[in-house]
Amino acid sequence: MFDWLGALAENGLYAPHGYCLLWKPELIWTHVISDGLIALAYFSIPVALIAFIRKRQDLEFGFIFWLFALFIMACGTTHLMSIWNLWNSDYGYEAGIKAVTAVASVLTAWMVWPLLPRALAIPSPSALKEANDELTSSLLARDTALEQLREEMAERRRAEEQLVQTQKIEALGQLTGGIAHDFNNLLQAISSSVQLIERAPEDPDRVLRWSAMAREATAKAERLTAQLLTFSRVRATAIEPVELDPMLEGMQDLLERSLGPSIDLDIRSESGAVISIDRTQIELALLNLVINARDALPEGGEIRVTSDIVEVTEGPELSAGHYATVSVADNGTGIPPDILRRVFDPFFSTKEAGRGTGLGLSMVHSLLKQHGGTIEIDSEPGRGTVATMLLPLSEDEARPAASVATPDVAPDLKGLRVLVVDDDQAVRAGLVEALRMLEAEVEFAADGERGLVRLKEDEFDVLLSDYAMPGMNGAELARLAKELQPALRVVMATGFADFAEIEEKVGDRMDVLRKPFSLAALAAVLGSDRTTH
Repeated sequence: MFDWLGALAENGLYAPHGYCLLWKPELIWTHVISDGLIALAYFSIPVALIAFIRKRQDLEFGFIFWLFALFIMACGTTHLMSIWNLWNSDYGYEAGIKAVTAVASVLTAWMVWPLLPRALAIPSPSALKEANDELTSSLLARDTALEQLREEMAERRRAEEQLVQTQKIEALGQLTGGIAHDFNNLLQAISSSVQLIERAPEDPDRVLRWSAMAREATAKAERLTAQLLTFSRVRATAIEPVELDPMLEGMQDLLERSLGPSIDLDIRSESGAVISIDRTQIELALLNLVINARDALPEGGEIRVTSDIVEVTEGPELSAGHYATVSVADNGTGIPPDILRRVFDPFFSTKEAGRGTGLGLSMVHSLLKQHGGTIEIDSEPGRGTVATMLLPLSEDEARPAASVATPDVAPDLKGLRVLVVDDDQAVRAGLVEALRMLEAEVEFAADGERGLVRLKEDEFDVLLSDYAMPGMNGAELARLAKELQPALRVVMATGFADFAEIEEKVGDRMDVLRKPFSLAALAAVLGSDRTTH
């Protein structure tokens, strides 16, 4: 080993390489220029490789570039030694440099071959472009699918809203017979009172008693129609805090209309619960349960509606916490176990054709899930059924119901110039007579267009207009009237179902009266502007 190293160190013992070329200039300089250019190229390549590696430290095979740099540097050095030994004889040094070059080249080759499969696995630019195109197509397909999903979700919401409305119509259809019977009774009471007043107008005591009977019947009819209008209207879901006990008590009349005389309804609600619900939807759910209980009592019986607050541990449909319960219990035929398992299936019904869609309990279950609640049914054949709705309690207080104070003494309307616009002749005539009795100066028109003509002809203090009229509605008339007479006060009277929608359209620019309204309420609204000045 030492002898070999010593041999490499022996230089100057041999003739320079130029002797072999006979010192011919053309040969000498051809070697010098060629080896110089090769060495310069070899030395520049490692510099480029090292600069590349330092800027791309994320490369997985960075070490192989360092081996290439060493190998190429060694190769360049051998070419410089070739130039040196044209005039010198340091062949030992040249041999050592070639040995280093050999080691570097073998090591580089040994490392390159195992890396070849992994290097071939690196995607080519065309493969990357193809993958990028596929990714772009996938993203486009995803975006299309998301848009389709949004459309399907919107369609599902519309279908659910339509289903709720269908159930409302079906439930109202169940009420039709009872409502017609009650309205006939109310009309009979009003008609009898009016006829009695006509026969004995000279007896003031009896006239007062008969008119009180008519007013009571009118008030009952007003409450019933208000419930029906609120119940039947189409509107978006509105979750708000609602006091449970007053809600159940307020449904007494409506629920009784669905039962008939052979079934007793007992509502006992003293839970004190405030629940977070859409009131109309939960009233619909309760009406469905009461109708189902009624159908389980073909021979008559009793239905009890009760409320409570219970603590629930976490379950498949409810998180742990306190919930309000509304239970509808009957002493009817009960439900067999095989049918009880399917009562929430859509379109499943045990009723004969024409008596139900099979969507009632399915819809109730869906509505309650949307509210964060659920429904449980306990039943045995021959012992009756208890359907219990569980509803989340509200952390907020329920908003108090709006009330309008009716003064004992009617405000002074003497000299108040009022224009009455209503397309219903009987309503219009009644309002005109009532206002003239209150000593107001009254003019009238049968529609919005004629009302606008009267406003162009004369000055008025108040416009009292119906909202829903053929042609120009009340809101349009009010807008044009304010342009003609900016100081004009507008009062809108309506029997429209969605009272909140009317208030939203007319805003705070005018007062709104819901039909039917009392003479005292009318006088209070028309006279309020006078009493505040």
